[in-house]
Amino acid sequence: MGRMFGTNGVRGVVNQDMDIKLAMQMGKAVGVVFPGTAAIATDTRVSADMLRTAVSAGLMSVGCDVVFLGAIPTPALQYYVKTNDSIACGIMITASHNPPEFNGIKVVAPDGTEASKEQESAIEDKYDEIIPEVPWNMVGGYRFVPGADDAYVDAVVSKLDVEAIRAANLTVVLDCANGAAFHTSPLLLKKLGVRAITINGNPQGEFPGHPSEPTADNLADLCKMVVDTHADLGIAHDGDADRCVFVDSNGTYVPGDKTLAILAKGIVMANGGGEVVTPVATSSVVDDTVKSVKGTVVRTAVGSPIVARKMMDDGGVFGGEENGGLIFPDHQYCRDGAMAIGRMLECIIRNGPLNFQLAALPIYYTEKRKMECPNDLKDAVMKFLESHATIKNKDKTDGLKLVSRDFWVLARPSGTEPIFRIYVESKDKEKAIKNADKYQKMVESFLSSV
Repeated sequence: MGRMFGTNGVRGVVNQDMDIKLAMQMGKAVGVVFPGTAAIATDTRVSADMLRTAVSAGLMSVGCDVVFLGAIPTPALQYYVKTNDSIACGIMITASHNPPEFNGIKVVAPDGTEASKEQESAIEDKYDEIIPEVPWNMVGGYRFVPGADDAYVDAVVSKLDVEAIRAANLTVVLDCANGAAFHTSPLLLKKLGVRAITINGNPQGEFPGHPSEPTADNLADLCKMVVDTHADLGIAHDGDADRCVFVDSNGTYVPGDKTLAILAKGIVMANGGGEVVTPVATSSVVDDTVKSVKGTVVRTAVGSPIVARKMMDDGGVFGGEENGGLIFPDHQYCRDGAMAIGRMLECIIRNGPLNFQLAALPIYYTEKRKMECPNDLKDAVMKFLESHATIKNKDKTDGLKLVSRDFWVLARPSGTEPIFRIYVESKDKEKAIKNADKYQKMVESFLSSV
C-alpha cells in the first residue's frame, strides 16, 4: 500500500479510507512490530469505539494483550506508556484537529514518544503482508485500566510551582473543544487553585461547540468570554488535547509561534542558555527572541515526533510547533497540552500579563493559505513550484522554503489531509500578503491545469 503514516499517524474519513479492515490489519502489524502488551486510548469522536475495538482485535489475534485507558488526552496515554515498563507500545485513536468525520491511529513507542519514521515504516511493511494469527490458546486478553488521566494530571502538577499559582488567584476560561481534555484540564486547574470557567466541556464527538482545530476563527466564543468574565487568560485545546493555545486578557487570540517564543525565552533564561527545536514553518519571532537571551534555534521538518526526537538527540531545553504543540523535556518528549497550561500560568505570574509580554515581541506578519489538493498531485505541485521559483536560497528540510532578504515562503503538502499549504512571513505586512497571493495563485493555476 505504500506510505500510510502522515505527519501524525494514519488518518482518513471513517468508513471510507479509515475503516475496520484497515484498523484490524494495523493492529496486527503493530502487534508484530511491538510484541507484548499494548495500551490503547481514544479521544471523544463518534467512531472511537468502533476503531478501538477493531485495532484491539488485531492486536489480540497476534497474541498481544490490550489495556484500554478510556477517552483521555494523547499525552496522558504517552505518559502511561513511558512510565509502565510492562507496556510495549501505545495506540491512540484520534484525528487530533481534523473534522469529526475523520479518525486515525497514532502509534506510541515504548519511551512514550510517537513512533519514529523507521518504526512506522516497519509497521507499513508488515501491514502489506499476510500476518499469521496465533493459536486459540495464545490469543491476547483485554482489560480496562482506569486512572491514567488522573496520574497524568498529578505528574504535571508535580512539576509546577503550585504555591505561587494558588497565591495568584487567577481566573481562566477553558475551552475543551468537546474533546479529550474534558476531565484532565478542569482537574488540573482545580488542583492548581485556579478559577476555571469551562466551555465546550462535555465530551461529544460531533464537536458541536466549534471545529476542533484551535484557530482564531474557531475561538470567537472563548475570546468573548475572556473579556466578559474579566479573566486573566483563555485556554483552548484541540480534539486530543496534545495542543494548547491561549487568549490574552484583552480577548486577543495568541498565535502559537508567539506562545512558543514567550515560553522559550523563560525556559532558556532559566537554563542559562540552551537549544530550542522547532519546524521550518515557525515564525522568525522565535529565533529573534531565543537569540536575545543567548539561546540557539534548530529547525526540523514539520511533525512533533521529529521535533521531539531532535530534542532528545541534542538535549534541547524546549521545543514545539507553531500550531500550539509544545514539548517540555523535563516531563516528557511529546506535545503536552496540560503542561503548556501550567507553564503559561507560571510565566504570567513571573513575567506579567500575557498581553504585556506579547507587546515586547518583535513584529512579524505571517500569511497562511491552504488549498484543496488531491494526494496524488502533491508531488507534482512541489516540482512545479521548485522549477518556477526565482529565489535562489532554497531550504528543502520539509517542502520548499524560499528565503529572500526580507521575507520567506514555505510551500508544503499536508501530511494528514488532501491539502496544500503556503506560509509567507515578512516584517512588511503588505509584502507578506502580496507573496502569499502570488504563490497561492501559482498552486491554484497549476491544479486547475492538470
